[in-house]
Amino acid sequence: MLNRRQMILASIAAGAGMNAKDAGAKAAQPSTSVNFDVPAGACDCHTHIFADPAKFPFYSGRVYTPEPASPEEMSALHKALQVERVVIVTPSVYGPDNSATLFGMKARGATARGVAVIDDKTSEADLDAMQAAGFRGIRLNLATGGVNDPNVGRTRYSAAIERVKARGWHVQLYTTLPMISAIKDLVLVSPVPAVFDHFGGAVAADGPGQPGFADLLELVKLGKAYVKISGAYRASKLAPDYPDAAPLAQALIAANAERIIWGSDWPHPDSVTPPGKPVTDVTPLYQIDDGALFNQLPVWAPDAGVRKTILVDNPARLYGFG
Repeated sequence: MLNRRQMILASIAAGAGMNAKDAGAKAAQPSTSVNFDVPAGACDCHTHIFADPAKFPFYSGRVYTPEPASPEEMSALHKALQVERVVIVTPSVYGPDNSATLFGMKARGATARGVAVIDDKTSEADLDAMQAAGFRGIRLNLATGGVNDPNVGRTRYSAAIERVKARGWHVQLYTTLPMISAIKDLVLVSPVPAVFDHFGGAVAADGPGQPGFADLLELVKLGKAYVKISGAYRASKLAPDYPDAAPLAQALIAANAERIIWGSDWPHPDSVTPPGKPVTDVTPLYQIDDGALFNQLPVWAPDAGVRKTILVDNPARLYGFG
């Protein structure tokens, strides 16, 4: 079976999901127009800002170095997609420094919210300031760092819950289905929501019957977890429409549409430094056509009311949009 990086590379090589003119040059912009009515107040719940490294230095312990992706480019993306609101997530390359995310949020104004990365040195005063600035959750990026040990995952997740429970924030996790199964009991009793990135790490080719997906569906059905139907190209190698991701999305929506949110995963970082290359070498961003990607939402959710739930109502509840 192809690993995740091989799957993405195969998708990129297929060419259908690429914006060839700009490949490797800058953050992608949509080349396909949106083909459905986007409801007012729609939110892209998963994006990143990669700011000027001279002003916003990367974390020394990072595992890759991305190309820049600016707030202005993000605004152009969302204008093309007719998306009003955005959630900016601190990526692993900044460690627990959320300055670049805050920079992007300030550029966007009241229509932006943030998800932070913290560590033991992050004080309650820091969290107070983050809340005032619009942060509404913290992220555990277990996947990029290769954390597969259930004991490590359980410990980090439990600690994260303790840090945010008094604030009513959520804990966002980028991880795999085996890890979700390993922490399921903790999610069930958590006083705050869990939010799983990118289909919960499911592999589209393995379908809804793959081990661990039933646990994810149960958490969604019970209202204990949200799932981002985001980054389909990370789950599937069948660009540009990713048809094998559709059964996953449809199963999640059928389980509980009120716990599903959508995200672009712009600017589509490649989080794996090629073998033999230093992590300080710049790894190009994937050139994904976000218009074509967004147009899969009505395939996954044909009902306009359900799409409004996913794009507007759920993000408003989770991230505190007025």
